[in-house]
Amino acid sequence: MIEIQKEPTPMAVKESKLYQKWGLTDAEYAMIAEKILGRMPNYTETGLFSVMWSEHCSYKNSKPVLRKFPTAGPRVLQGPGEGAGIVDIGDDLAVVFKAESHNHPSAVEPYEGAATGVGGIIRDIFSMGARPIALLDSLRFGELDNERTKYLLEEIVAGISGYGNCIGIPTVGGEVGFDPCYEGNPLVNAMCVGVIAHKDIQKGQAKGVGNTIMYVGAKTGRDGIHGATFASEEFDDGQEQQRSAVQVGDPFMEKLLLEACLELIQEHQDILVGIQDMGAAGLVSSSAEMASKAGSGLILNLDDVPQRESAMTPYELMLSESQERMLVCVKKGSEKEVQDLFARYSLEAVSIGEVTDDGLYRLYHKGQEVCNVPVDALAEDAPIYYKEYQVPERLATFAKLAPFEPQISDMKATFLALLQQPTIASKRAIYETYDSQVQTNTVVVPGSDAAVVRVRGTKKALAMTTDCNARYLYLNPETGGALAVAEAARNIVASGGQPLAITDCLNFGSPDKPEVFWELWTAADGIARACEVLETPVISGNVSLYNETNGKAIYPTPMIGMVGLIEDVKDITTQEFKQAGDLIYLIGETRADFNGSEVQKMLLGRIEGALDAFDLATEKANQAVVLQAIQAGVIQSAHDLSEGGLATALAEAAFPNEVGVAVEVAIPSSWLFSETPSRFVVSVAPKNQTTFEKIAGKSAVCLGKVTNSGEIVIKTQAETIELETETCKNLWEDAITCLMK
Repeated sequence: MIEIQKEPTPMAVKESKLYQKWGLTDAEYAMIAEKILGRMPNYTETGLFSVMWSEHCSYKNSKPVLRKFPTAGPRVLQGPGEGAGIVDIGDDLAVVFKAESHNHPSAVEPYEGAATGVGGIIRDIFSMGARPIALLDSLRFGELDNERTKYLLEEIVAGISGYGNCIGIPTVGGEVGFDPCYEGNPLVNAMCVGVIAHKDIQKGQAKGVGNTIMYVGAKTGRDGIHGATFASEEFDDGQEQQRSAVQVGDPFMEKLLLEACLELIQEHQDILVGIQDMGAAGLVSSSAEMASKAGSGLILNLDDVPQRESAMTPYELMLSESQERMLVCVKKGSEKEVQDLFARYSLEAVSIGEVTDDGLYRLYHKGQEVCNVPVDALAEDAPIYYKEYQVPERLATFAKLAPFEPQISDMKATFLALLQQPTIASKRAIYETYDSQVQTNTVVVPGSDAAVVRVRGTKKALAMTTDCNARYLYLNPETGGALAVAEAARNIVASGGQPLAITDCLNFGSPDKPEVFWELWTAADGIARACEVLETPVISGNVSLYNETNGKAIYPTPMIGMVGLIEDVKDITTQEFKQAGDLIYLIGETRADFNGSEVQKMLLGRIEGALDAFDLATEKANQAVVLQAIQAGVIQSAHDLSEGGLATALAEAAFPNEVGVAVEVAIPSSWLFSETPSRFVVSVAPKNQTTFEKIAGKSAVCLGKVTNSGEIVIKTQAETIELETETCKNLWEDAITCLMK
């Protein structure tokens, strides 16, 4: 016989301060006991408040920051607040997308942490009624010079590909960066994009007195308990990390769940009231949020929750983050219809409660009431903190430094070394493990500026990307935040798309440190400003704080996921030069922008200094030129300039077809590696030269042409650099594989 452990009494919870271990402060506990309940919460209630009031669920430290973002626009059908954001793309269709972080779980159990991050973000998309059509990721690791980082990279990539490939959703794009600050705390951000008919859009709500709450999908186990609070803590080498807080995923089960939920949404609209993913904080967050959004109350009977382990307590049942589960609210009397539908997919659908009108959240277990709290207290009434902030000391030091200018004696050697830096080098070794072609809609596969996926039944396609150069944010969070949005938009435009909106993962250190909170506060100003100018509202996202190891924070890393609309597939553009004889143009001005650059990091072993001013009006104007020229049909290829500058961009455009390049640039040689923003390299067929130059005006300068010589030849003010395309390509392609060995 299994012995059931007795839970501590409410008095024991208070006296032992057990709630502190779960992330509640003394003041928060007092607020719950004295102001909200008028009594001491029991063990289960304390657990519910601890996860729902964690930063991961309540955004108690970041809500004031998130209010800065523009969230509305003429195309926005659903902004932040639901499972994912939705943007109109015409023809009664919309694109649904969101990104989530799974940083802490991936540091502890890299395979399952990354896999369940992918599983969770897919559920956010189909819970809105959309069919997922693409996955992207954004990854950060320490340097590839130690075994643990290599292990994390291999396992995290395997987890992402394992889940996406098995469920049959293509992983089409992403980015990977390497810096020492991520060694103990890698970043794993996953983004999912879906397409929906307007009529199928769903909300996560539980309304209508007497309507039934149904649990669908996998059984509940003890995995992932306190995952939300675990995501709101720092790492410390001295502590045993919580492996139990990491869930285990099953992509085959999720595929069945996806199809069953979409059938429920599309074929049974008359009985479906609301649907929501059981993500962070499991059953408590999905049910409390669904009731709170609808202004209703709930009664749940926990004995009816499908369980895969024996003697689970109410606390465990409510806090478990077992994967592949959804909560649905359906009209009373339609339960059998739902059960029959899910049974066809070999899935359970069980009635576990009903909607009430009293605003209370009541749980019953073994005939006893084990929780009775106001539903809004869990979902809405977490305290909001306005944290102290101060400018980091490093910025005052950086401001005094003279702008960095690289002293390069051997341009050829420096260029070849730069192409092999892990952040610049080809990521083929990573993305070739992903199935990017499943569903057969992927038009532009990983390796170009943005991925492109066609929208079936239309002439439209969607361009999508993830971007963030955290080094820029380390030097200036506000400018760096704006640059992250701008680079994402440049990638969309270079692919022929009109940027629509963004999602984000705000990855930062501990908000309890004034310097870190200042980074978050000012980065949001930069992101908001860029979103306003570029007309890309923030429609969804998440906040991941406490990314620290032994008290040392990561670089501020607000990952920007962006989707753009290509109205006609004929406008799809890729970065590679197409044929000899095409003219090569540079759009945008080049300056000596080396602070935070790849060449500074390579030569100094660190980054430092102040970032130059960044002009969003110039950025917008240069993007408009490129998009207009693409839509006029006069651009053969387009590539945005980012890490490694002009030299790297020319090489990357030459590599796919192994063509040659002959260009002349009236700048000092070292400026080939400058990272001045707002620039593109484009190629134009000679017959379209006049039309292109009319569109581009003074923003473009002709540098030279594509050749069939198989050589990259760049003439600067001082010298001529000549390299074989094939040699450069081989070094660039093999760099990460060699480092991994």
